[in-house]
Amino acid sequence: MKSLKGLIESITLMKAEEQKAAYASFAMVFLLMAVYFVLRPVRDAMASDWSDTEVSFLWNIQFFLSTGIVLLYCFFISKVRFKYVVPVVYGLFAVSFLLFYVVTTHSTEPTWVEKGFYLWVTAFSLLNLSVFWSFMSETFSKNQGKRLFAFIGAGASAGAIVGPAVPTLFAETLGLSKLMLVAAVGLLAVIPIILYLTRYQHTQHKAAQKQSANHLVMQAQWWSGFRDVVKNPYLLAIALFILLYVFINSFVYFQQKNMLAVFSRSERAQILGGIDWLVNVLTFVFAFAITSRMVQRLGMGFTLASLPLLVVMGFLILAIVPAVVVLLALQTGRRVGNYAVTRPAREMLFTQVTPDERFKAKPVIDVVVYRGGDAVSGSLFAVLSDGIGLGLMGMSFIGAGIAACWAFVGLKLGRMYAFTQTTDEAVQTHQHPSIKPTEAIKP
Repeated sequence: MKSLKGLIESITLMKAEEQKAAYASFAMVFLLMAVYFVLRPVRDAMASDWSDTEVSFLWNIQFFLSTGIVLLYCFFISKVRFKYVVPVVYGLFAVSFLLFYVVTTHSTEPTWVEKGFYLWVTAFSLLNLSVFWSFMSETFSKNQGKRLFAFIGAGASAGAIVGPAVPTLFAETLGLSKLMLVAAVGLLAVIPIILYLTRYQHTQHKAAQKQSANHLVMQAQWWSGFRDVVKNPYLLAIALFILLYVFINSFVYFQQKNMLAVFSRSERAQILGGIDWLVNVLTFVFAFAITSRMVQRLGMGFTLASLPLLVVMGFLILAIVPAVVVLLALQTGRRVGNYAVTRPAREMLFTQVTPDERFKAKPVIDVVVYRGGDAVSGSLFAVLSDGIGLGLMGMSFIGAGIAACWAFVGLKLGRMYAFTQTTDEAVQTHQHPSIKPTEAIKP
């Protein structure tokens, strides 16, 4: 038993006293991602019955819906005690999917309900993980995050592997609507884990003679998250980093869509399904050890810039060798690098902001900026390809330029992170040294 524990600690850089909390966090994100991948086939199966115009319209309103949801979320967390925020959010999501099940099975106009469900699941997919990682940043310190976030992030990949098996094996038996019940139960199962981790937070803060945030109420205005993203240089840099990631994501997505047009639908489904499986498996394997060691030995700047630099090389190779296999390799490498390295690393950045910024500004970045980036980058790609008539080579060179900017922002972010105060006073007040604190926390 000791040898197994020693092996786990050596692979993950996890300390013995952190194991229970780390495993609980792993289980939490595993359930959250499994729930999403139970719901995603239900959502996408509904969309197959709609026209392209209908789906396009839903995509356009998703940005505004996501903004409204984030505003409501920020208003909510400004009115309740900190310790209730996370369990209430996931409890409400569980109730919402239970209500969708009831309404879907009894509605005389199911199409409108199904379109509402499509939009709700899409919004859930981003806010779901944003709240989780905010909770993780509050649970673990900066030094703990460097060692543990990659291991915890592997739980998301494990959930993404297991989750799709539920609709695959039981959709025909249960029916699509009952999968909503499965998702609701999965979200309710998350709440005991949240309560355990909340107690862990309190124990850690008490041991370090620090005040726990769990019994505090956020003082800043409910809309302060939007203001802080614009005024706070650190948060603005994170937002720009994610925005450039979204641009790269869109460029690769559209080029993939165009290059796969020569294949039949069944062949496309097989290719894309194979990529999904390979990405999740590789992420699960690599996330245990890679990111933590990269941050510890090479620094946050290089860790954040590593994937963008690889994407630059990938786009340049694609411009010279415009083959499907090159594009799919770029797509696979980009997604594995994001899930195994970039995503855990960028979540470490939020260990250096106040709880108010973590729970209000972070959803603005993760949801509103992300969806806005989708809308802008999709339109830009359409203008450059359909409007101006740029081909694969031209689009690949532009993609390489965007990726180079992405790498530069990653290096700057790493520098800001590296010079963060590490004194006891800074840790206790949750302040970032290079930024004037935007808001205080009141009892």
